[in-house]
Amino acid sequence: MGMASSLVSIVLPVHNQHDHIGRIVEEYTTGLARLPVAHEMLLVINGCRDDSLAVCRALADRYANVRTLECEPAGWGRAVTAGLAAAGGDLLCYTNSARTSPQDLLLVLLYAVAFPDAVIKANRKIRESWRRRAGSLLYNLECRALFDLSNWDINGTPKVFPRRFDKLMTLREPGDLIDAEFNVVCRRENYPMLEVPIFSTRRHGGQSTTGYGSALRMYWGAFRLWRSRRA
Repeated sequence: MGMASSLVSIVLPVHNQHDHIGRIVEEYTTGLARLPVAHEMLLVINGCRDDSLAVCRALADRYANVRTLECEPAGWGRAVTAGLAAAGGDLLCYTNSARTSPQDLLLVLLYAVAFPDAVIKANRKIRESWRRRAGSLLYNLECRALFDLSNWDINGTPKVFPRRFDKLMTLREPGDLIDAEFNVVCRRENYPMLEVPIFSTRRHGGQSTTGYGSALRMYWGAFRLWRSRRA
């Protein structure tokens, strides 16, 4: 154990967040000043229909450690993999910027710096409503049963891993299923994993895209992923 990383790359997919992504980057920059290694932030424009690209380009001009990428067509998985491919760090992180507080990001990254031989991921303990709690529980139980996983909160971010865990650099799912694929690859490759409990429910802005339809697609998607792995 111990600090072995010289640069941490933080991938932040951006989807229609022009009204608050500037505040997020500013808060992250302030919070990550306490991180004992250098860091970069990659803002991945993910099929935006607003002014997010212009805002992010201005942020890249303002902050030396911020870069902006464009990802088309839209998709959480596509944005994550595009950001990871462009990242220069030897410790790699991706997270949902609309939901991740600066304190939680710093906490997970500090764990990753202290334990550079493990995957570190968030395990969110509180959700906004009983519907989201029930839906998340069902999805996590499904994934645990299908893929023989021991961890919880499959979709929980931040997720951080060392670059030498190279199988995580070749994820293929273009949408929300990338997080399930991430956990499956860790299980298959025997990458050790530590889960950090997160209790924050703050949302920076925007609306959640999770509804009954998207939840059903994720339940079916997990089964599809399991079936493809068997094949």
